[in-house]
Amino acid sequence: CGSSMSNSSGMLQSPFYPGNYPNNADCLWEIQVENNFRVMLTFRDIAMQSARCQYDYVEVYDGPPHSSSLLGRLCSGSFPTYTSSSNLMSVRFHSDSRYTFRGFQAHYSSIPADHNTTLLCLPDYMRAVISRDYLQSQGYSEQMVTLNDNRCTPTVTPHEVIFNIPYDSCGTIREGNDDTINYSNMIKVTSSGRIIKRKKNIHIHTSCKMLQNTWMQIMYVAEDTVDVNENQFGRYNMHIGFYDSSSFSRQVCDSPFYIDLNENVYVQASLHNSDQNLTIFVDTCVASPDLRDFNTLAYDIIRNGCVRDSSYVTYHSPYSHLARFKFNAFEFISRHESVYLRCELVVCRLNDYSSRCYRGCVSRSKRDTSPSEEKLDVVVGPLKLRKGSRDAG
Repeated sequence: CGSSMSNSSGMLQSPFYPGNYPNNADCLWEIQVENNFRVMLTFRDIAMQSARCQYDYVEVYDGPPHSSSLLGRLCSGSFPTYTSSSNLMSVRFHSDSRYTFRGFQAHYSSIPADHNTTLLCLPDYMRAVISRDYLQSQGYSEQMVTLNDNRCTPTVTPHEVIFNIPYDSCGTIREGNDDTINYSNMIKVTSSGRIIKRKKNIHIHTSCKMLQNTWMQIMYVAEDTVDVNENQFGRYNMHIGFYDSSSFSRQVCDSPFYIDLNENVYVQASLHNSDQNLTIFVDTCVASPDLRDFNTLAYDIIRNGCVRDSSYVTYHSPYSHLARFKFNAFEFISRHESVYLRCELVVCRLNDYSSRCYRGCVSRSKRDTSPSEEKLDVVVGPLKLRKGSRDAG
């Protein structure tokens, strides 16, 4: 019932298909393909309760479900095809408590986007690339291309004009609301005529938009010229490391990390991003002996911001993009050869006290978790119990 899908193509279907789907299902699939590709989704079969799609239905969104346009809602009849405007598409399946049917099956693939202009949101800057062939087709040369702040100049290659635009300079504008942060700038292509102009200027708007842990990348051309839209999604760059003391001055680089029972384990999570007005929050950390399964056999250290292990302690961090904590190695580790740690981290705007980062412990069931509050998962380990100096070496 729902998943994150990142292959270039694949299949999704309702639970138990081609058998009848269950009552009260609410499934969300997030399809994310490579940068500068789009998602094409084709339905191959659909059979549900068809009373105007009020009770059982499939919804297709052009990006995340809470902040993107609805491409279509369907429950029976024809088998349509939908194409996203970005490299991310969401599909939601909902059923009520009355009738059940066969459900649906759909296939997706990735198709290349227009490569006249491309945008990539990296941890420290956004990279905007403009094809020189495209400029020449519009009657412009690379010398006519400038950033909003013309002191920040591009790199010109034989085929491209490349801008590496920092999030905190070069005229980048930062805006935010409850759950998004938007960084925007503008590239101008202007003709050289000072007295008369026979060509319209081209304005290329670049935008990197963060929705919790997700970047949405937008580039479009305005000013009555060829209208180009580039929407891309990416992820934050987050790192978790073990340290040997509460000073967090020396990171443990050994893998596996050998520890004694009840020994303090010091952990630091760090966000790599040039914007200093962000902060991170440790929402959940779970230990498991299976790198691929943190549900069947797991031990909660902290969940939904609520401390579950009595040895868990947070430490003051000198920087907002760092989070520090410790816990003690527990009996759980003595029963298994290796133990891994998976932490779910949330990125928020600094001093936004309505955001998840400042709400602390939140008691909620899994069904109440909003798709717009997806968290960034980082897995580290393994931890192994030290049995003697030979093993430790």
